[in-house]
Amino acid sequence: MTAIEEKTDILWEPSLSRVSHSQLKRFADFAAQPLYPYERLHRWSITRREEFWSLLWDYAGIIGEKGNDIYRPGETMIEDKWFPEATLNFAENLLRGDPERTAAQEADEEGLQQSISVKELRSRVARAQQGLQELGVEKGDRVAGIITNQIDGLVALLATTSLGAVWTSCSPDFGVKGITDRIGQVEPKVLIATVHYLYKGKAYDIRDKVKETFDHLPDTGALITQNGTIEGATSWETLLDSPAHTPSFEQVPFGHPLYILYTSGTTGLPKAIVHSTGGTLLQHVKEHQLHADVQRNDVLFWYTNTAWMMYPWLISGLASEATLLLYDGSPAPPHSLTHLWDIVDEAGITHFGTSPKYLETLQKEGVQLRHTHSLHTLKSLLSSGAPLAPEQYDWIYDTIKTDVLLASISGGTEIIGCFLLGSPIHPVKRGVLTCKALGMAVDVWDERGARVYEQKGDLVCTESFPSMPITFYGENGDERYRSSYFSKRPGIWTHGDLAEQTLDESFVIYGRADTTLNPGGIRIGTAELYRVTEHLPDVEDSLVFGWPTGNDEEIVLCITGDLSEEHAASIRREIRSKASPRHVPKRIYQVSSIPYTNNGKKVEGAAKTTALGGTVKNKASIQNPESLEAFIELSERTYY
Repeated sequence: MTAIEEKTDILWEPSLSRVSHSQLKRFADFAAQPLYPYERLHRWSITRREEFWSLLWDYAGIIGEKGNDIYRPGETMIEDKWFPEATLNFAENLLRGDPERTAAQEADEEGLQQSISVKELRSRVARAQQGLQELGVEKGDRVAGIITNQIDGLVALLATTSLGAVWTSCSPDFGVKGITDRIGQVEPKVLIATVHYLYKGKAYDIRDKVKETFDHLPDTGALITQNGTIEGATSWETLLDSPAHTPSFEQVPFGHPLYILYTSGTTGLPKAIVHSTGGTLLQHVKEHQLHADVQRNDVLFWYTNTAWMMYPWLISGLASEATLLLYDGSPAPPHSLTHLWDIVDEAGITHFGTSPKYLETLQKEGVQLRHTHSLHTLKSLLSSGAPLAPEQYDWIYDTIKTDVLLASISGGTEIIGCFLLGSPIHPVKRGVLTCKALGMAVDVWDERGARVYEQKGDLVCTESFPSMPITFYGENGDERYRSSYFSKRPGIWTHGDLAEQTLDESFVIYGRADTTLNPGGIRIGTAELYRVTEHLPDVEDSLVFGWPTGNDEEIVLCITGDLSEEHAASIRREIRSKASPRHVPKRIYQVSSIPYTNNGKKVEGAAKTTALGGTVKNKASIQNPESLEAFIELSERTYY
């Protein structure tokens, strides 16, 4: 690619003023490091890791005792210890700052509903803390939530962590088995559950589901209900019936458990990943402040349910003294496809987090937000869950806002954060993830274990970092943890993504390595096809997987919507033109719907297993398991 071609791929560049006022510039000055070139700053952060993470603690003003020993190396990455002398409390670091400042705003399908100051949030946390203590909750106990993304759920989370207890949560739309497969593993002492919620204009009463779930948790001693009551349970109002106004904060070690998050679980029981207090906090303040450039009193929003890792990522915004926008409901309720953007203007959102799928829906519907909304407060648009297609970059700048920092980010539940993301000092280039995260020794390796550029390889991390998991909860947790990320390359974190590193050290993610297509021995990521198919106007949705044929495999594409020989030929032409002849599917099938996990990710593996006559081990992790029926005996059906 020539320099001229590279320049045309630049869609946005930060102004000198924006760079000079950025948190990243202030941190570089604080650390006495040059801001440019960024690659040098990154090399410093992974070479002098002890210095970097210690300075980050100081810059972010972490409340706690840091200690003198910052990093204690072990025999391998897993044995490394970060801040082994440190003590802190997570909730204390979030309930900080000006007591009159707005801590959170709450919105739903009808718009903004309420807000809460830091002072009032502290008071509610104090009362909930007192109620949990009366139920016997202590440091290290687990408290589980089946909750919506609202202020009451935030209070429950902060009250739990103020005690040094461990928080874990699921979304209320999960089925009983999907919930018990997750929180049932971790033996919570208390279950807090929302019993009514609204989605797409429809009211849901889940009291029976909550009661059945509670009955499946024999070690759980108390059930607390929000937004309604259940006979025999304690109401949320009763739990908070206390004169307490100021919470106490149990100081815990840096590596003390904070959260338990869960993998999708489509190949078996979801893995229960235990994350640390200090590691989570440091990772999130780094990403918010240095990469997303979240400033005090910014308004941070991510469209997420309480089961996805972006929920705790959002909540941590309080540690940067941002205001949270907590939203419960459909992103596109029946009355308005652009409802979330109405809230951007109403609430003054500065950072808007979403997914490529949502943006694709807006694009296909011809939404032109620049003509219908002000968006004058919006500074940054962030996307995760899947790679953004190059065409989506163009569409965002053409139809949403020209002066906005767009960041496609990539990481995972396993690290409760990001390996790759954006920054306020980089230009935004079409179709790539901007940079490596500071403090993360990210690389792309081939099968020899050699670094490669401009070719596909495995995304790896070669040095430890504070937000690595503590363990997997349950029997043989350490062994299962090692097997998941270190079995392919002992001592090296292999993340499971197929990726490419450009010469300027930006990145392209092609999809999960375990769903990689391999026709004729050529590795093709599923995202390479989705970048084409999901932007075709006549393709409603799509899914791709490899069909074994002896020692080789063929690419199978399944779409929803109308399909004919002419349409199939058109799809193949588009794929050949925009990807390559190797990407062209051998078979194209029409199916009624595409399977997704409860967190909104396509389930290629389950569809392939079903199509090949196998049994999907854990359908409870699929939000629409009935969609798999379309893949039964797929080979016997007509294709194009």
